Amino acid sequence: MTSHNLILGFIGIGLMGKPMALRLLNAGNKVYVWNRSPEKMQTVTEAGAIACSSVAELVKAVDVIILCLADTEVVESIVRNDIASNGSTGKLLIDLSSIHPENTKQLAALLRKQCGMGWVDAPVSGGMAGAEQGNLAIMAGGSEADIAVAREVLTPLYRQLTHMGEVGSGQVTKICNQMIVSCNVMVIAEMIALAKQAGVDAAKIPQALAGGFADSKPLQITGTEMALEQFEPIKWRVKTLLKDLSMAADIAKQCNNAVPMSSLAAQLMQLHGVNGHLEQDPATLIKLYEK
Repeated sequence: MTSHNLILGFIGIGLMGKPMALRLLNAGNKVYVWNRSPEKMQTVTEAGAIACSSVAELVKAVDVIILCLADTEVVESIVRNDIASNGSTGKLLIDLSSIHPENTKQLAALLRKQCGMGWVDAPVSGGMAGAEQGNLAIMAGGSEADIAVAREVLTPLYRQLTHMGEVGSGQVTKICNQMIVSCNVMVIAEMIALAKQAGVDAAKIPQALAGGFADSKPLQITGTEMALEQFEPIKWRVKTLLKDLSMAADIAKQCNNAVPMSSLAAQLMQLHGVNGHLEQDPATLIKLYEK
């Protein structure tokens, strides 16, 4: 497969999918789109995307199918029920979703066996801002040939794309990323709450720590929001971090390894979720520490 003039299909026009689809369109690509909620496709169709009434219609029309979906269950359903039965040899699936590595390997093997399609797992990091600006970090798993196609197709989306190894290795790397991010966000909430209670202008903490060893993108994104309790608009969700921490626990169990920090972060996020915050921005984690 040559990566020049390929027709793209994008499935999943959500918080991350919409800005990524728009960037692919703005780069001059022909893009077919499908989303479970059709009304969410309006912005991208107005920008030139071609809306499909079904996944099967999209798969038959394109060379490369790009997924940006919520979780393992959704990816599994669409691949098994729609893509595998409509794909064909020479086509490539690039999964930008963050899903379980074992399911990734199984689904990739299914596509190879059933319709001869290739698979690249290419989860992303950088949030909505990275998606909008094309500055995402992508960690990818797949064959050298498929990675080469993905590297060119996804050029409008990333600052760096790193080939981590075989199919599934991109997902493992993303889970490692999320372990750091989740624990970071949790301690930022703990720290901002302490600063406020100690009489510090906590909204200035990100500015005060910028450039130092404690600085991080999560601090700069969520620190002031936590201090000022500004939780809208939602840029990412607590349930996403919790999902990835659950996968980290699965992998740790398989490897007979311990992840105590990530396990504690998961427990605290579960508590936060029980209080009705799963669909909300992680900045709301500050609520765990309110008196």
